[in-house]
Amino acid sequence: MGRGSYTAGDWARLRSSKGLSQSSTAESVFTATGAKHSFVTGCMGTREARDSEDSPRSTPVIIGFDVTASMGYLAKELAVNAMNKTVTDLCREKPITDPHVLCAAIGDCLCDKTPLQVTQFEADIRIITQLTELCLEGGGGGNGGESYNLLWYFAAKHTAADCFEKRHEKGFLFTIGDDKCHPQLTAKQISAVFGDSVSYSLSNEELLRMARRNYNAFHICIETEDSSFGRVMESWRELMPGCATVLHKRDIGCLSELITAMISVASGKTANEALKAMEQDKAEKLARSMSYININAKKSNTISF
Repeated sequence: MGRGSYTAGDWARLRSSKGLSQSSTAESVFTATGAKHSFVTGCMGTREARDSEDSPRSTPVIIGFDVTASMGYLAKELAVNAMNKTVTDLCREKPITDPHVLCAAIGDCLCDKTPLQVTQFEADIRIITQLTELCLEGGGGGNGGESYNLLWYFAAKHTAADCFEKRHEKGFLFTIGDDKCHPQLTAKQISAVFGDSVSYSLSNEELLRMARRNYNAFHICIETEDSSFGRVMESWRELMPGCATVLHKRDIGCLSELITAMISVASGKTANEALKAMEQDKAEKLARSMSYININAKKSNTISF
């Protein structure tokens, strides 16, 4: 997948036809009452990001976001603002070539009916069209974590891209949410979600190693006023040192700038250079977020054999 190109005109038409605006509610944007069959991981096979005449050097970008409990505001921000701006900025600033974006809705495999939904890798307005077709299950179990690790397994086992197959370069993978990650995926959970047969449980450390063979993996932790947030953030910093950062809920409007800046740093810029490319007010809000990012760009971007 991934033919075509992203245009401002297509975004304007989609925004108008769907009534996407800051005053929209998550419920008015995401109207699906159940997961679309083609988005359910057990039914979709492999997602591909391939070079084409429109995208001769395609780069896969996976953006997965928490859709449990009260996280509807995050999905809404992506649909009405952040996804359009992220794609526009990546195409304009070119920290990577020819972005092909896949969106993923992440839940909790311990209790949700559909804990992972994934769109296709796309390069045009279908990025956001398919994003809005995802179902916000709104589940989660209040059990000390969510299943962000499903996306690492998916990226490692169920994606293919010319980026790493032809050029030995990595794609980019983001998870975004406000909770800890469950510490492992059991063989039973992998079978239930993906239909795959594995012989043992996979720890988060092993899942990240698998995903990082082909992707630069990051996590953005949404900070809330909850008293447990400090422990949540510390768990991510221990799991993904230098690749996990924080964004306060009140600054959710800066999400696109943060994603673009993190990709820019992984592609060779310094954090200061990435911040200077933003509007000053956004840079001031994201200075703390970028201080957590510490990436060896040369090592990060090259696949080792």
